[in-house]
Amino acid sequence: MKKIIRSIGKFFRHIGAFFDKWLITPITKLILKIIDFSKSNSKGLEKLVGKKQTLIVISLILALAVFFIVDSEGNTLIDQYAEILYDQKVSATYNEEAYVVEGLPETVDITLVGQKRHIFLAKQSPSGEVTVDLTGLGPGQHRVNLRYTQQLSSIDYRIDPSTVTVTIYDKVSATKSLTYDILHQDNLDTKLNIDSVELDRSEVIVKGAEYKLDEVATVRALVDVNDFPTQEAGELTLEDVPLVAYDADGKVVDVEIVPKDVTAKVTISSPSKEVPIEIVPDGELAFGKAIRSLSSNIDSVTVYGSQEALDRLDSLEVEVDVTGLDEDKEYTVTLKRPNGITEISENTITVNVTLDDSTTREIENISIATENLDSQYSVQALSEEDSRVTVVVTGSKSIIDNIDPSIIYAYVDLEGLGVGEHEVDVKVRGDDVKLTYTPKTKKVRVRITAN
Repeated sequence: MKKIIRSIGKFFRHIGAFFDKWLITPITKLILKIIDFSKSNSKGLEKLVGKKQTLIVISLILALAVFFIVDSEGNTLIDQYAEILYDQKVSATYNEEAYVVEGLPETVDITLVGQKRHIFLAKQSPSGEVTVDLTGLGPGQHRVNLRYTQQLSSIDYRIDPSTVTVTIYDKVSATKSLTYDILHQDNLDTKLNIDSVELDRSEVIVKGAEYKLDEVATVRALVDVNDFPTQEAGELTLEDVPLVAYDADGKVVDVEIVPKDVTAKVTISSPSKEVPIEIVPDGELAFGKAIRSLSSNIDSVTVYGSQEALDRLDSLEVEVDVTGLDEDKEYTVTLKRPNGITEISENTITVNVTLDDSTTREIENISIATENLDSQYSVQALSEEDSRVTVVVTGSKSIIDNIDPSIIYAYVDLEGLGVGEHEVDVKVRGDDVKLTYTPKTKKVRVRITAN
């Protein structure tokens, strides 16, 4: 122990001797020489300093020295600027095959602080990279620091945020069925119809945190009409169709999808059908008036739409409001598209309504049919009078005189009725829309029995 203490003491004595020889002794000698010089030349120095010109020169030198010192320090303190680099991407290092990281911002802002010329140089230099190293961190929450590769040491770089809390999950995978959605379908030519979309695969793999995969209700390929190379009937192929995962509420779920896109084959057709125009008057004419004729400038139109809509369309009804009409009139009517119909060859038509004086005629022995009876029941009229009805037809005399009774249809609606006797309303309709049909007997009695 004593040897160690002696060694330490010897070490410090050597240091003291070094400073005494090379620093203290030379400085002391220099000071002594200056003092001796001033003593031997004191009168000359006093005479020189006492001159007015000498004092002016010394004052000027001191003033310039103070000015340059203050100016230099002022520039250092005052010439400080700050500029923000927005939305700088963050790059994370971790095992992407094994883990999923949440809570890490995609971008951060970096504030550059320093002199203006240095900031200008920093902006001209290649942008550095904001990084965070998650290597070695396992599942759970972690507080990590973001780092920025500085290009200039004269600039102070401040990251916002500089520290974040991230959550690391084990990455799992699952297989999901793939369907499709058609985007911007309203931009498709109205004469065209998308018959089918065939994807090059029916399943995809989704990867992510387990709780995220549990949220995925469907994965859809987004087939965008705006990406169609042409709009004409036939087949076209779309490549790189993006995939998106949705939850049960239709919100996007952030998971990895493998593959991230697919190829779709789209079949486009232009189904059409020519249908007759059926003019239907709506409302009651003025008292004592009847419609003698309904005509339009065209008899039929070509309609376009889905094949299903075309199959159920036999004619295109055109309603004309004749409420209170008491004289002949010409109408310009805009055609309305039925459900499933995307285009009609004509937008408007001209309809002519010709009036006549109203008259009536009774048509007897019109059989009464039944509608909407449950299949487990049977029905019969309680009497002969309950099975037939007289119908009062109102309209133009020229039409009524030549009416065919077979165009008149009388019926009772038995929807919701069960076993037993019932008094039901009689309803009547006819094929000629220029006429009105009224049953002379308003109600009949029927008996419903179980089969």
